Amino acid sequence: MNRDRMLVGLGLALVVALLASVYVYRQLQHAQTSSAATATKQTQVVVAAGPVKVGQRLAANDLALLDWPQGKQPPGSLARVEDAVGRASIVPFVQGELVLDQELAPKEGGAGLPVAIPTGMRAVSVGVDTVVAVAGFVTPGTIVDVLVTGMGTTGPVTRTLLEHVRVMAVGQEMQTENGKPQLAPVVTLLVNPQDAEMLTLAAADGKIHLALRNNLDTADVKPSPLLGSAIFLGAAPAVAEGTRKATVKPAPAAAPWPVQVIRGEKVETQTFPQ
Repeated sequence: MNRDRMLVGLGLALVVALLASVYVYRQLQHAQTSSAATATKQTQVVVAAGPVKVGQRLAANDLALLDWPQGKQPPGSLARVEDAVGRASIVPFVQGELVLDQELAPKEGGAGLPVAIPTGMRAVSVGVDTVVAVAGFVTPGTIVDVLVTGMGTTGPVTRTLLEHVRVMAVGQEMQTENGKPQLAPVVTLLVNPQDAEMLTLAAADGKIHLALRNNLDTADVKPSPLLGSAIFLGAAPAVAEGTRKATVKPAPAAAPWPVQVIRGEKVETQTFPQ
């Protein structure tokens, strides 16, 4: 009797194990089928077919389509080449990089440098030479301080006019290949309208110098203006305009010494300087 019960229990256990195995197998097969179906769902996005410069108006041969998982497209991605043709790039692109709608100017926005100027800002070009432009190492995208040298009321003076200003273009170039130095007599800087006025006036009445700085250094130093007398004569800076200089009065003359001179019955008083 006990033997029969054991056989029946063993048979039931085998049946339950078989059913569990079939269930697990079917679930795994279903998951694999779903994953394969999901993996086959692809869409296409627009990418750059080659390097694209800032301000370049895109043509059809500048763009290509790349397969991309459906539902995983970045915000602003384009599905058709026609959506980007005729629009200028606001940022540079490398080959195979996604072309996003927010990185392109509207078709009516034109091309070239203007499309890269943010709203409310101005691009001002100033004349420089290879020495003033940090020996040619000022390239598009670098950050500089703008110094101006001119004649003050007490002689030559140099002051820092603007700090951490972005260079938009050097000569006619708005970007550089592999950071190579460029030699050009004109540098275009991105400034606000008020700074544009100061920069234009300084360029007209003085000489502009550019001081190259680290792109991550955003601190305002605000150094004091330096007068020429402090450099060439080792003198202290002159008193600022509007400050009255102290007048040094001469010391009063000392009173003479009185001396009595007696000659016989005659007494005289004579004075001698101290």
